[in-house]
Amino acid sequence: MRLHSFFNSSTSYRVRIALALKGLDYEYVPVNIRRLEHQAPAYVDLNPSANVPLLEDGEVRLGQSLAIIDYLDATYPQGPRLVPADALARARVLELSAAIACDIHPVNNLRVLRYLVKELGVAEDAKNAWYEHWIAEGLAAVERLLAQHGHGAYCFGDAPTLADCCLVPQVANALRMQCDLSAFPRVMAVHEHCVAQPAFAAAAPGAQPDYAA
Repeated sequence: MRLHSFFNSSTSYRVRIALALKGLDYEYVPVNIRRLEHQAPAYVDLNPSANVPLLEDGEVRLGQSLAIIDYLDATYPQGPRLVPADALARARVLELSAAIACDIHPVNNLRVLRYLVKELGVAEDAKNAWYEHWIAEGLAAVERLLAQHGHGAYCFGDAPTLADCCLVPQVANALRMQCDLSAFPRVMAVHEHCVAQPAFAAAAPGAQPDYAA
């Protein structure tokens, strides 16, 4: 198994968490998205989405983090089940995961921020204001979802799910961008619990072979 990843990519981080929780060994293949290595023709041939992560498992190639994690959950039953089998529990996990993966991440990822600055001429302080606005709006929704339906040390109970795989990288990025997250105590409590666990620590950006401060 091979994972094409960039240490600071939150989508790659999600998959690294899932792999660690499942106890799966893999070869780490760095793809530097800051140097646009994900746009190289040879890489795009492997991953038509032209992004990270990309998982190669034998003849299988998958290039979207949520699809990869769902595949791992279905193919490798060891470790926690990341998407519950129960219909309502599954829906709750997917609801919160989508609130992060679909509502927060797409407007704040590197290619969007780069376009704001290089193509639209947005100043650095305005770019940062953009980032913090969407973090605040998105995490407010996540906080409400956790208040209504969350329980236990993780997002939903006493075992990690896909929701935690999504939440931790998003909070990590927000902290790196120096966003004020004090308005989201439940989000932060889940984050602090998760990052203290060995699987999450092993998946963290600073633990990756391509880490650069």
